[in-house]
Amino acid sequence: MSDANLHTTLDRARQRAGTPDPRRALRSPGRALRSRHRRDAGYTLLELLVVMGILAVLTAIATPQLMGYFGKAKTQSVQLQIENIGTALELYYMENGAYPSPGVGLKALVEAPPEAPRWNGPYLKKAKNLLDPWGRPYQYAISEGQYEVYSLGPTGKAKSASAGAAPAFRGG
Repeated sequence: MSDANLHTTLDRARQRAGTPDPRRALRSPGRALRSRHRRDAGYTLLELLVVMGILAVLTAIATPQLMGYFGKAKTQSVQLQIENIGTALELYYMENGAYPSPGVGLKALVEAPPEAPRWNGPYLKKAKNLLDPWGRPYQYAISEGQYEVYSLGPTGKAKSASAGAAPAFRGG
């Protein structure tokens, strides 16, 4: 078999096996490397866009659900804080014989007012406990020996009890 026939036979065998021709790799080394890099390059732009679209849809679905949980948690926090303030008001009443006046308000639970000579507080540990989760002070009203503590809620506007008012605590 001649040299030319041998090379032709070897070339055909390499093509069937899928192995590159070493003579061609020597002549144009960039071509063999470029074809290999294209296969190993990574994700295409279209694949990345599809993944980003899926993430955007999942975020759009999950966000309202999470916001609902946060709103519910704040409402439950208000209820617990109002109950704690109510307990502190009861302790204040037991020691001083009256609830704090509307002029002094709930600050009397943290700082001694001049109207309470037997004040034995503080009845709440921190003044920040007098703010609702939205950063507004709790409202305090007293009439005829009964008090009411309530929050203005997320809107900051007072609502009537029939319109779904923010949690309130009445005592006395």
